Amino acid sequence: MPDYKAPLRDMKFVMNELLDCESHYAKLGADDASQDMVDAIVGEGAKFCEQVLAPLNRVGDEEGCTWSEEGVTTPKGFKEAYQQYVEGGWPSMTIPVEHGGQGLPESLGLVMSEMVGTSNWAWGMYPGLSHGAVNTVETHGTDEQKEVYLSKLVTGEWTGTMCLTEPHCGSDLGILRSKAEPNADGSYSISGTKIFISAGEHDMAENIIHIVLARLPGAPSGTKGISLFIVPKFLPDANGGVGERNAVTCGSIEHKMGIHGNSTCVMNFDAAKGFLIGPENKGLACMFTFMNFARLGTAIQGLGAAEGSFQGALTYAKDRLAMRSLSGAKNPEGPADPIIVHPDVRRMLLTQKAFAEGARAMIYFTAQHADVVRMSEDEAERKESDEMMGFMTPILKAFLTEVGYEAANHGVQVFGGHGFIAEWGMEQIVRDTRIALLYEGTTGIQALDLLGRKVLMTQGEALKRFTKLVHVFCKEQADNEEMKQFIEPLQKLNKEWGDVTMKVGMSAMKDREEVGAAAVDYLMYSGYITMAYFWARMALIAQQKLAEGSSEAGFYQAKVQTAQFYFKRILPRTSAHAESLAGGAEVLMQMDVENFVF
Repeated sequence: MPDYKAPLRDMKFVMNELLDCESHYAKLGADDASQDMVDAIVGEGAKFCEQVLAPLNRVGDEEGCTWSEEGVTTPKGFKEAYQQYVEGGWPSMTIPVEHGGQGLPESLGLVMSEMVGTSNWAWGMYPGLSHGAVNTVETHGTDEQKEVYLSKLVTGEWTGTMCLTEPHCGSDLGILRSKAEPNADGSYSISGTKIFISAGEHDMAENIIHIVLARLPGAPSGTKGISLFIVPKFLPDANGGVGERNAVTCGSIEHKMGIHGNSTCVMNFDAAKGFLIGPENKGLACMFTFMNFARLGTAIQGLGAAEGSFQGALTYAKDRLAMRSLSGAKNPEGPADPIIVHPDVRRMLLTQKAFAEGARAMIYFTAQHADVVRMSEDEAERKESDEMMGFMTPILKAFLTEVGYEAANHGVQVFGGHGFIAEWGMEQIVRDTRIALLYEGTTGIQALDLLGRKVLMTQGEALKRFTKLVHVFCKEQADNEEMKQFIEPLQKLNKEWGDVTMKVGMSAMKDREEVGAAAVDYLMYSGYITMAYFWARMALIAQQKLAEGSSEAGFYQAKVQTAQFYFKRILPRTSAHAESLAGGAEVLMQMDVENFVF
């Protein structure tokens, strides 16, 4: 099993040198997020993840969760680790002070989430789901709901879930059947079955607060008739503690490809008492508070897969001896050379490294916009950051999980046959990561959101907001000879991005199927260009540090060289995606359904 080490140097590079988090936090009035405090928090988080969570990663995979009529038992050590997490104050880290939290910025919380997710994704899903529940209650709950539920969720004494999917509907929530019948006391009786509910039942906390979508009597059909409810496992008593058991039970847990340490539950609501949160029939809009943060959290799984598989593969590639270098022996005293000398192994390692470090920059950048949305007093700033987040979220969620999964597979390949064997831990990363391409909206659904909703429905304004950043950066560096290797291809693609979008839009005006046909290629195309922008910015900083004679020349040289690799060997993939999406919908839709046979 690979030993996880938090990549603190690279995290600090992105936070401090690329994104200047100290000035960012100061501008938002986050006085507690001083450089010393941030370093201390990240350092302590790293210790917890390396020493407590990482050793439980394989335990969770091998033992899995156990279901009985009394509930779900999590793997050995999970409950104790969660108690340490609660005692360390981690659940309340980014919650506003007025709700009992520490009031630290969301972007700092995502740094912790990266370390938790990379070290043990299955465990991290338990507090991760709670974070979304907190955001939903905080944003849409009544004062009474905040007092009763938010206080316990913030401390971590209670955990939360999101209950959307039903057996007959996945992402098409407009056809859900769960019902909410009004009770005389103002509460509602919630009935229905939800599936694929991560952390829906477990033994790590004394209560679980389900955030549930259901339909009121006489509600409009489709997504316009969905309401949102709080349904606790145990009803709170008069003192706000755990009271009588509610009529919500876990019918079974799924037997899954990966993330065995997290309980994925079938939840049965049998006239369970629930409480409306937000306006009637506006539940889906309220739930998007939960889902947008969940999607940002899912993007971290792509980063974690790339980082974790890179760490394992790099260690192995330096130690494993096989064959001789084509240019002559590099380990003449040994029977063979370490495999890291071979070009194809280098190709895989550099792909993992480029995706991990590029993903980190993209996520941390977007997280700073989340800070602005939550903390800025300037309405115009909040609106601009919210729109930037809206554009970036589908790219982060879908593109980063796709390339993260690719990186995880490279990790297996570097190990050769040993990568297929469970004891090395590389195949677990592949299995655990595969779900990231599915939940919180599949790649296809995220791609439709990006191209259809965020780009075409805004007449390209959402895209222009980002391409303007790229344009300004390229213009500033136009005369920098060292940067031409990055600026020229980036500038060309930035212009092409607009042209490609225009062509898709024109085709869609004639045939709406063109949007669906182009969407995934468009998203991947957009993702590669977006990551290229951040790699160019990181290369510039590294070049400047090298020119200054930094004592960390090796670190900065590796940054420049990884950027060169990305631009030469990864970025050309945009050409294939542009060619593919230009192929149109006809070749996809022309075959009669009856001719799809086997």
